Amino acid sequence: MRVMVIGSGGREHALCWALSASPLLTKLWCAPGNPGIAQIAECVPAGALDIGALVAFARDNEIDLVVPGPEDPLVAGITDAMEEAGITCCGPTAAAAQLEGSKSFTKEVCDAAGIPTAQWERFDDAEAARAFVRRRGTPLVVKADGLAAGKGVVVAATEAEALAAIDAMMEARAFGDAGSAVVIEECLTGDEISLFALCDGTTAIPLGSAQDHKRVGEGDTGANTGGMGAYAPAPMFSPELEAACMDRIVRPALAEMARRGTPFRGILYAGLMLTDEGPKLIEFNVRFGDPECQVLLLRLRSDLLPALQAACDGELENFDLRWHDKAAIGVVLAARGYPEAPERGSEILGLERAASVSGVQVFHAATEADSAGHIRAAGGRVLTVCALAPSLRQAHDTVYDAVRRIHWPQGFYRRDIGWRALARA
Repeated sequence: MRVMVIGSGGREHALCWALSASPLLTKLWCAPGNPGIAQIAECVPAGALDIGALVAFARDNEIDLVVPGPEDPLVAGITDAMEEAGITCCGPTAAAAQLEGSKSFTKEVCDAAGIPTAQWERFDDAEAARAFVRRRGTPLVVKADGLAAGKGVVVAATEAEALAAIDAMMEARAFGDAGSAVVIEECLTGDEISLFALCDGTTAIPLGSAQDHKRVGEGDTGANTGGMGAYAPAPMFSPELEAACMDRIVRPALAEMARRGTPFRGILYAGLMLTDEGPKLIEFNVRFGDPECQVLLLRLRSDLLPALQAACDGELENFDLRWHDKAAIGVVLAARGYPEAPERGSEILGLERAASVSGVQVFHAATEADSAGHIRAAGGRVLTVCALAPSLRQAHDTVYDAVRRIHWPQGFYRRDIGWRALARA
């Protein structure tokens, strides 16, 4: 099969890495890719949102399957455009991608399907939102209704924080049109877990659980980020709990989307809070998480390619995936200044030394190669170093051994990825 992955981050490097191992693969492209991806796929100079150019390239190169990594092209309708051109695309249509594109849409789906989630209200008037906060009290969560690159969420412990979030989103438009409306919801407490499922419109099969570390600082302190590391599986998320969440959250959402005439195909990511009242949905995303994708795929024993094709063909019923009975941890290396103003251009040394550690994979994200072939930082989250080992403790020790072999004074990383699970072990 001839396959094209869309995107340029660590998630897309992991997807290319997994797909490159398939005996069914004859040619692999990635648009636009990165220097790490270039070692296993041909990179295409087209941006993830340049849908016209991507469709033309896929058509001209007789690509059999397109695999979008990030959410933006999915919400923008890349699946619709590919399918209109007769090209199979493993992702939801623009209508189905509203599960991530609109927080209020997801809440409406939850209400219709009886999915447990936080109590919520939607506002497109800032003064009405402020009045609700004053009436309801805190803590509350204020969310930009639209796509905000994972940054449009404020957990407000005080009334002042909630009002400031409303002003930033609705008045100052810190997230552009995404904040023209906000969703304000109750603040759930408990362990936060990411559950992933592969869907074909009617059937959903689990892809496992992971726990991300969103805060920039150790001990889960500091600013929210796109994710500073992850591990899988999450020990506090038992197989029985996973099965219950598939039955009570994922499959009802799939049924409701089909009932609405917008069946969901692709990767469905359920962000869950394990509350004292049971698991509740925080949000749906319509693609793999990053860095969760990296650790999930490290544990996958089965061939990913036929699974993605089966999702597109509506043939996931009775489809089995096999997993390593091991744990995986991924540590993100970020550029100094991230997440506010990451410094670009610094050289990164020692990647080969890190990759030589048994069980380790180094996935590139925001990297670029200069004219001499040296790898340099080109953004915020620059690398994800991952390790697979028989236990979480062994994976932890292995991944940090690899990370310490990288020489990059202008970068930083959290030294406590997996700390909650390890403390319970």
